[in-house]
Amino acid sequence: MSVVPHYEMYINGRWVGADTSFEVRSPARNELIATVAEGDLASTDEAVAAAKAAHESGVWRNKSPHERADTMDAIADNMAARPDELVALQVNENGATVRGAYAFLVGAAIAHLKYFASLARSYAFETTGPLIEVPALGTGLIRKEPIGVCAGIVPWNFPLLLAVWKLGPALAAGNTVVMKPDAQTPLTLLELARAADEVGMPPGVLNVVTGPGSVVGARLAEHPDVRKVAFTGSTDIGKTVMRAAADNVKKVTLELGGKGANIVLDDADLALAIDGTLFAFLLMSGQACESGTRLLVHESIHDEFVDRLTARARTLILGDPMSAATDIGPLISAKHKERVEKYIALGQEEGGKIAFQGTVPPDPHLASGHWVAPVILTNVSNDMRIAREEIFGPVLVVIKYADDTEAVAIANDSEYGLSAGVWSTDNERALAIARALESGTVWINDWHMVNAMYPFGGVKQSGIGRELGPDALDEYVEPKFVHFDMTNDRSRRAYALVVSAAATG
Repeated sequence: MSVVPHYEMYINGRWVGADTSFEVRSPARNELIATVAEGDLASTDEAVAAAKAAHESGVWRNKSPHERADTMDAIADNMAARPDELVALQVNENGATVRGAYAFLVGAAIAHLKYFASLARSYAFETTGPLIEVPALGTGLIRKEPIGVCAGIVPWNFPLLLAVWKLGPALAAGNTVVMKPDAQTPLTLLELARAADEVGMPPGVLNVVTGPGSVVGARLAEHPDVRKVAFTGSTDIGKTVMRAAADNVKKVTLELGGKGANIVLDDADLALAIDGTLFAFLLMSGQACESGTRLLVHESIHDEFVDRLTARARTLILGDPMSAATDIGPLISAKHKERVEKYIALGQEEGGKIAFQGTVPPDPHLASGHWVAPVILTNVSNDMRIAREEIFGPVLVVIKYADDTEAVAIANDSEYGLSAGVWSTDNERALAIARALESGTVWINDWHMVNAMYPFGGVKQSGIGRELGPDALDEYVEPKFVHFDMTNDRSRRAYALVVSAAATG
């Protein structure tokens, strides 16, 4: 019988236990894979205090950007030396397919940490401004300085990758960090902390506190010594974080929910759009905020497209996520499975018709897992709840439209604005639609192509601020203006507005 590993928190350069622990279970089999120390208010405060002390000591912020980048590269290299271990851990803790874990979860996380290291080397942390000539000759220096203690609150769907999206720019800018992983998926982030510890990250610069969001996450959001919070998760919880952060006016970036509109024009390459549509709503079993879950199809091609889409969907394999043959894995938990199933039933009550519904894996070893087969619903209008609310599962709703203007109107008729896509063989037409869409990201003839060099984030109730690209580093610095007088001539100053010209000196 194998021994179940136990993980501790990482605070101030030490592994720290707790009086209680919680379980991490495999979504595919509901098997116990690890126990983890359960952090509380005291451990959260301890981590924040360690981060604050490290920031004030200058042990990280006073390093040159190149020195910080070298340490970040070393962390990435440490993780890259054991990809199979990290992939297996990721698959076991959140049900990602092994193919998806190599490409999107672990592989991208390492690559994106490398990107932020390179950005630290090239980012303009100090620049001179334009020459000042009135009232006296002078110039200005603009310094972009670290904020201080930053908190990162990470969801369960892409736990390592989305941790890097917060940790990478925070460290590159010279901040210290307290990370809080979701209680369902803390293991890969703890392994990142292990990699940082092994390469000599100074104590207190990176801290990881595990435990319930209602305790650890809530405390980080309200803590007076935390000067920045980055959160990825639901819009409702994001609003709670924003309210808590307001009490001490801390900076926030929020990457929240989505209901991505995936528009197929009448001139689209249908074969390309069909595979792209399946990828858009089935990556991570539909548990991705930027998924394309509203499919808008021109009325002239609607029936053909749906027929071909459902035929292609029947070829996809739902099964053991550790098998390289598997296309779609389980949902994260029994509770989430129940939620998604309720939306499928609701969709039918609202008038939606099931055009396709897959089958759950017949393997008895997977019988205790949290399985929901993909569903495609037609006869949907944009006013239905299944078209307006984020389901966060393998559910696609199909909406007809008559022309480009109507497609844009339907796409924009949403409280969300995280992602959208357009499929067309006419690039100019697709670009015109992309410009009209209210979305932080628009893909043309593709989906899920989030690139480290370009900003990612939402508009409307999909979030505030941007992760990735140089924009991400802007979120983790405070600009300071330093004025230099170049005349040493008292008569050229504006002093006379307050200080009498008769003064001697």
